[in-house]
Amino acid sequence: MLFTDLGLSEPILRAISEEGYTSPTPIQEKSIPAVLKGGDLLAAAQTGTGKTAGFTLPILQRLSSTAKTGGKRQLRVLILTPTRELAAQVQESVVTYGKYTGLKSTVIFGGVGANPQIKAIAAGLDILVATPGRLLDLMSQNCVSLANIEILVLDEADRMLDMGFLRDIKKILAVLPKQRQNLLFSATFSTEIKALADGLLNSPALIEVARSNSTNDAIAQLIHPVDRNQKHPLLAHLIKSNQWQQVLVFTRTKHGANKLVTQLEKDSITAMAIHGNKSQSARTKALAEFKDGKITVLVATDIAARGIDIDQLPHVVNYDLPNVSEDYVHRIGRTGRAGSNGVAVSLVCVDEHQMLRDIEKLIKQKLPQEIIAGFEPDPNAVAQPIQLRSQQHQQSRKPRPGNAGGGKSGGSGGARPAAKRSSPPKRSFNR
Repeated sequence: MLFTDLGLSEPILRAISEEGYTSPTPIQEKSIPAVLKGGDLLAAAQTGTGKTAGFTLPILQRLSSTAKTGGKRQLRVLILTPTRELAAQVQESVVTYGKYTGLKSTVIFGGVGANPQIKAIAAGLDILVATPGRLLDLMSQNCVSLANIEILVLDEADRMLDMGFLRDIKKILAVLPKQRQNLLFSATFSTEIKALADGLLNSPALIEVARSNSTNDAIAQLIHPVDRNQKHPLLAHLIKSNQWQQVLVFTRTKHGANKLVTQLEKDSITAMAIHGNKSQSARTKALAEFKDGKITVLVATDIAARGIDIDQLPHVVNYDLPNVSEDYVHRIGRTGRAGSNGVAVSLVCVDEHQMLRDIEKLIKQKLPQEIIAGFEPDPNAVAQPIQLRSQQHQQSRKPRPGNAGGGKSGGSGGARPAAKRSSPPKRSFNR
C-alpha cells in the first residue's frame, strides 16, 4: 500500500513525498483510515513503528478539509504527551507534514518560559501539543481555552499513567467538550490502559499491530554478564574495541547517569547526560550534539526514553536493567527503527538476575548471553538490594509543581526537533 491509497490530500502527500516516504508502516496503514472516519480509536504498536504519523497525518487531513473561514482561529485539536522530548517530536511531525495545509500549531511544556507559549496561543491555533503540567498551568491562568476541541490525542498513554499523570488527565478531560473524537495511542495494552480506554473512548476501533510487549525482530539483543564494579570498564571496552560511534546508554538513576559520563570522559569517550534534573538548554544541547555525531555516548534515564527519536541509531546499551520490565521494550526500541537494524546490549550483574528473568518472561524469549574475556563475573558474588523505582514512582503520583513533563518549574525536559536525515529516502517511516 502507498500513502496515495489512504485518502490524504495533495498538500499532505506532497509534504510526505518531500521527506522521501511512499509507503505507510502497518500502524499507519490501519490507523489513518480509522481516524479519518471520525470515530474513537485505541491503538498499540511497538516503539518506533510510526504511531506519531499514524495520528498526525489523518488529523491534518480532517482539519484542512473542514477549515474554518473568517475570524480568529479556534483551537480544535489537543495532543497530550508525557515528556518534553516527545512533545517536541510530535510538534515537528505536525509542522513537517502540515506545512502546505495552512494550519497553525505550537507546543507547550515546562522548563522554559511560558510567555512565548502564551503569545503563540493568543495568536490563534488549530493544534496544540502539550504536556499535562504546563497545560494545566496555563489553563489556571486563563491563557488557553479547550472549549472548541474536536479531537483529543493521548500519545504514549501508558507512559503517562506510569508517570502519574492520571489525575492531571482527568482534570483536562473535565473541561473538554463532550462531543469529540478521542485517540489513545500506546506502546502496550496494559490493564491500566484498558481501564482508561473504557472510561474515555466510545465504541473505539481497536488496532494492535504487534503482540503486546514484544520486541522488534530487527534488534539483535545480547546480555553480557559482568560484576557490578566492572560495568563501566566493560562499556568503555565495548565502545573502543568495536569502534562504536553512536551509543545510547540507559542508567537507573540521574546520579548514575552523571557519574557514568564523568567516567567515560576520563576514558577519552565523549559523553553527555540527559535526564529530568538537567536544564532545558543542557538537554537540548546534549540531544542535538548526539544526533549530529559530535559526542559518542548519550546517557539517559527512562524519563527521556520515549522522546529520543534518532533515525538509524545503531546501538542501545542497558548499563542498568530497568526496574519496570516494560521499560526494557521501550529502551531498546530506540534502535531498529524504520526498517533499519540495531543492537541492544545489556550489562547484567548478579543484583539484576531477577530483573532479567522478569524481562524474559515479559517478552517471551530467552536472551542470548556472552561473557567478555577479561570481564568474567565472580561466580561467588552475592546479590545486593537495588533501590527500586517504586519509591520514586509513588512520589511522581503526588501532585506537585514541576511534575515531569510540565508545571512552572519544569519536570521532564524538552528537546529541539530532530535533525533532518542525511540517509537515503526509505519506503516507510517511523514517526
